[in-house]
Amino acid sequence: HVQLVESGGGSVQVGGSQRLSCVASGDVGRKYMAWFGQAPGAEREGVAAVWDEEGDSIGGSFYADSVKDRFTVSLNSANSTVWLQMNSLKPEDTAMYYCAAGKSKYGSWARVSSYSYWGQGTQVTVS
Repeated sequence: HVQLVESGGGSVQVGGSQRLSCVASGDVGRKYMAWFGQAPGAEREGVAAVWDEEGDSIGGSFYADSVKDRFTVSLNSANSTVWLQMNSLKPEDTAMYYCAAGKSKYGSWARVSSYSYWGQGTQVTVS
């Protein structure tokens, strides 16, 4: 049984920082985890993804254009923990943030359907 538990959400002022954490328990498969954000009334969208080297694949990360140079995603695959450091926060970053794991090999990193496991979400409000 796989469980993802996020923490670190809260209210923050414009220009401030927030650090989200997600710990996965159980076998999530590939060393690949991601963060998605869902604003009220909007679809869930990919924010960042990170993966560790595995087989012939080297490690790396992806970011949505809207968060590049502001957010940093990092992974400790040994204990299946992923973080999202959010800096220079803007009101439009306000969303419920979800951790995802269990990505299919060929699915896009930013597609909800590419992931099998999801956390319950943690709210970030920027004002």
